[in-house]
Amino acid sequence: MSKYAIIQLQGKQYQVQEGDEFLVDQLGQEAGSKFDVTDVLLLVTDKDRKIGQPLVEGAKVSCELVSNQKGEKIRVAKYKSKSRYRKVHGHRQYQSTVKVLKIA
Repeated sequence: MSKYAIIQLQGKQYQVQEGDEFLVDQLGQEAGSKFDVTDVLLLVTDKDRKIGQPLVEGAKVSCELVSNQKGEKIRVAKYKSKSRYRKVHGHRQYQSTVKVLKIA
């Protein structure tokens, strides 16, 4: 069993381990910047597990913003039968890739 944590970032929850990279909605920072996440809901190590009520006190996860990019294009289609109404729009969500450096 390895060390992992469940964190809350931008209102969403992620299960992370040291060295993991994951996608989040775009953060307002530049690539290469480092930040700490203090909203840790669960912290599991080899010896014990700490469950927050709602947050684990004193726990933090150090992260680095690897890159900002756009996600895959999705198609949004609107259609109404019997009226010849069809609209198709594309959308690409802005995303950030975050790497976990250390769980403490």
